[in-house]
Amino acid sequence: MTSLALARAAGRLALSKKGFDVRILKLKKLSSVSDYFVICSGSVELHVRAIADAVEDGLRAKGIRPSHREGSERSRWTLLDYFDVVVHVFTEEARQFYALEKLWGDAPVETLE
Repeated sequence: MTSLALARAAGRLALSKKGFDVRILKLKKLSSVSDYFVICSGSVELHVRAIADAVEDGLRAKGIRPSHREGSERSRWTLLDYFDVVVHVFTEEARQFYALEKLWGDAPVETLE
């Protein structure tokens, strides 16, 4: 699976748990950190965890495991690191506070619906 296909699969899995404002930032030409960031929002901390779990479980079913997961049960931000793709699931407040889309404002963006 290409890194873009992985990013899109993660985004669709987030949508399957009613994640919203799902965007893929294409960082390949801008950074060595990762090729893609998948960013989405959940309504509350429990929703953030459910979205992150759905992404992790769905990709694991395809044989893809994250190298690292950050965030606890009561976290406003959960991160799943798949090396070339990093998935960020935020509450709306945390997403506005950290403003990754602004930080990486030069990155092309794909919105998933």
